[in-house]
Amino acid sequence: MPLLNANQLLQRLDKLKSMDELPIINRTHETYKAVVEINSHLEKRWRYSLGQSLENSILSLLQELVMAKNASKHLKAPYLIKASSHIEISTLKLRLFLELDLANETKIFQIQAKLAETGRMLGGWLKSVNS
Repeated sequence: MPLLNANQLLQRLDKLKSMDELPIINRTHETYKAVVEINSHLEKRWRYSLGQSLENSILSLLQELVMAKNASKHLKAPYLIKASSHIEISTLKLRLFLELDLANETKIFQIQAKLAETGRMLGGWLKSVNS
């Protein structure tokens, strides 16, 4: 098998990982990758404070979603509520990125749109669990 370049390898890994995941988990994964891309261009001062904090919030969101996915129906709601709080915290951190002019506005708005979509998906999931 010929050697693959890094981009081809990542694309194949993404296809493998996304085959059995929920759409909300896939969207959060995409969001995390976009945040990592932005953080790689931040000044060191911000990369290891606000940037790392945002990454951790997205990872916590991802963790809560996976826990909810694997929990029994009556235990899903607490995980989903925690996930919702991580979305809100991440949105506030992204607002700080804008206010401090730390990254490209377009990229920040794209990430905010992904988080908003994740929030809508999460709201639907939470409604289905509570009914």
